[in-house]
Amino acid sequence: MMLRILLVLLTTLPLHGAYAAESIALPNTIRAHYVVIKAGIEIGVIDETYTRNKDQYTLNSVAKMTGILSFFHSGKIHINSNGTITPAGLKPLLLSYRMEGASKKDNNAKFDWGKPQLTLNHDGVQTLLTMPNGTQDRLSAMYQFMFMNLNNLKEISFAMTNGRKLDNYRYLIAAGEKYFANALALDTWYLDSGANAGENRTQLWLAKSRYNLACKLIITDPDGSKLTQELRKLEVLP
Repeated sequence: MMLRILLVLLTTLPLHGAYAAESIALPNTIRAHYVVIKAGIEIGVIDETYTRNKDQYTLNSVAKMTGILSFFHSGKIHINSNGTITPAGLKPLLLSYRMEGASKKDNNAKFDWGKPQLTLNHDGVQTLLTMPNGTQDRLSAMYQFMFMNLNNLKEISFAMTNGRKLDNYRYLIAAGEKYFANALALDTWYLDSGANAGENRTQLWLAKSRYNLACKLIITDPDGSKLTQELRKLEVLP
């Protein structure tokens, strides 16, 4: 259960809305270090790297358990996304997922924008789905916020795949509380999914002065238990 929730924390939000890519200079490299916390105890860490090369992008995420949970699963979780960069933001072409020591859990998603069609490969099964415009994957979704102007948006809706399925989401947007971590003191946007009975609730804080990068994420289970992902280190290079 804990591992499943940790993987959920790697999933964030693709967007439909006003784009800002042409009005600001976006970075070519981003390195972010997150900790994952349960009941006040650190249970995992996530290191992400975003790299831009002209009109191409690459995203790499490496997650691992820490503390007592590392005794149950010591292997790292590798998630990679690559694709193109357009005036509307990131356009993924391939998402791949690999868990060290558990190859049966490997999966990937291939994006064919010409059709448009999404091909999901998991558990030895291939699924073909019609792909909505603007679909993101679990990694590109996080960095798609860089291309957004959230000032006048009250809500967002989107389609996103984690490599196993394709879902639609809706989030409300408001001004958030200031986020403090180490030497960071960041004004934020606050996104909230709300939750119907039996559903998870997702709350997300984005750093306004750091290209709308995610600095905090809370997922609340239907039973009220919470898991938190918090930014601890951030390096942004032009």
